Amino acid sequence: MSEDFLLHIHNRQNRMEVVPSNDIIAGWAFDLLDLIYPERKALPKYSLQEVKALFQKLELELVKLLDVTKACNDANNQLVAKNFFEAIPELYRVMNTDVEAILEGDPASRSEFEIIRTYPGFLAISLYRLAHALLKLDVPLIPRILTERAHSLTGIDIHPGAQIGEYLYIDHGTGIVIGETSIIGDHVKLYQGVTLGALSVEKYMANIKRHPTIEDHVIIYAGATILGGETIVGRDCIIGGNVWLTKSVPPGATVYHQSTVKVIEANKA
Repeated sequence: MSEDFLLHIHNRQNRMEVVPSNDIIAGWAFDLLDLIYPERKALPKYSLQEVKALFQKLELELVKLLDVTKACNDANNQLVAKNFFEAIPELYRVMNTDVEAILEGDPASRSEFEIIRTYPGFLAISLYRLAHALLKLDVPLIPRILTERAHSLTGIDIHPGAQIGEYLYIDHGTGIVIGETSIIGDHVKLYQGVTLGALSVEKYMANIKRHPTIEDHVIIYAGATILGGETIVGRDCIIGGNVWLTKSVPPGATVYHQSTVKVIEANKA
């Protein structure tokens, strides 16, 4: 191995931006989810004072995370953490609408406990909602680290910049992609393999709406791909499985993919 290469790596390490490890950042988020959803823990038995103290501890930990993140050096990190935790009750209310949507929409679900403890869709949505709240407070990097941790655990890729309404229902979820500038209304159902993506990806499009808008009460079945920032799926639409959609659809429409399936039976003796 050449000295030039070793020097390059050494210099790269010295130039590296200081950010806490992904495990530490994700650990903070999971501790917060464990606190607001005790269903995630085996036997949580905290007194009221202990619950208050745990919230205070997590707020201080967020300040520390921000303080040691170089990109946050110019921000009032204590104020950011304070504003984030003041928003937790509203975030919790919205997360509960997601639980309700899954409980009402999935015939296989038996209880809120089961959804909170086991459903990957709810885990991905929960981490997205925390990440989106941090992004709205102009926190860099950490939101993306949180949603990518959810992506690695669940296969569900939701960019923290996406705008998502209440009662989001994700069934199974594996392979779902929701791009940065997607807008999703209330009571939307998404099945596995759905992509809300861009028609094309060029660097100059960073500040352009590239991903579709999905209005209220839309159902998008497995494998559907909907592309483009000007594409609007009107409220109450049903998008069938494996549809490839690059133009807007009026409210109430049903779109389905026509495929030809040919069955060749074995020769009968």
